[in-house]
Amino acid sequence: MSAELTVGVIGAGRVGAVLAAALEAAGHHVVAASGVSAAAKHRIRTLLPGAVNLPADEVARAAADLLVIAVPDDALAGVVTGLAATGALRPGQVVAHTSGAHGLAVLAPAAAVGARPLALHPAMTFTGTPADLGRLPGISYGVTAADSGVRELAAALVADLGGSPEWIAEDRRALYHAGLAHGANHLVTLVNEAADRLRDAGVLSPDKVLGPLLTAALENALKMGDAAITGPVSRGDAGTVARHVRELERTAPDSLPAYVALARRTADRAIATGRLRATDAEPLLGVLADSTAADAGHVGLGEAAK
Repeated sequence: MSAELTVGVIGAGRVGAVLAAALEAAGHHVVAASGVSAAAKHRIRTLLPGAVNLPADEVARAAADLLVIAVPDDALAGVVTGLAATGALRPGQVVAHTSGAHGLAVLAPAAAVGARPLALHPAMTFTGTPADLGRLPGISYGVTAADSGVRELAAALVADLGGSPEWIAEDRRALYHAGLAHGANHLVTLVNEAADRLRDAGVLSPDKVLGPLLTAALENALKMGDAAITGPVSRGDAGTVARHVRELERTAPDSLPAYVALARRTADRAIATGRLRATDAEPLLGVLADSTAADAGHVGLGEAAK
């Protein structure tokens, strides 16, 4: 474990409260947290019983060693600027944020008053409950740090949390976060879309049908990459895909554009890796192109009618 740190957290949301609780469990001393909503106050009481609920500037002053700012991405710059302007930050204090999309630039006002900036993003989805603590061991953290001293501290903190650091360059933070959002957030949308279509087909328990299938697909994708692609697109089954398109257009037109876009991207990857020959893909790509053109035509008519 790294040396015991005195920690404060601004933003007792789903991420901030859980990360602070994990730091406390690792032997650090979380002295203060800020939270205004009823949910945030509840998290402080349940996850951080030893911390005092204080306004953000007072949390910053109480955090002698490490200040964790866990607020929404778009609010981060304003919070950092306000803390620096009010004199709440001190030279030598490590100021870390948990945003995946931001790097160190957003912490420039803190660095200008002598604080040491750190971007520390846990690559995990959070519910803001104690159950999250059991998911943290083994996860990765996207870390960006400016100097060797902060890098060493960040590596020690990640080790304290049972995780692994992924060192992300400042100009690659948005790309790093896009990859995570594309994978995790869009996966939730995709699973729920699939469950809705199964319900439309009369399946009473889509979770029971999808659980084993999607678990195996995810495991295979992570182990095998594009070699895990299966299904009608990878086989070039244009007739099957055409039937999918017609049925979705009839029963769930809102799902059709996403289906077509993902089918096209799947075909591109299957062709690029040699799993689908370009000549065999031509009828399939024609079906997808026709569907895209038809959907664009519908949009055009709708816009013209306004």
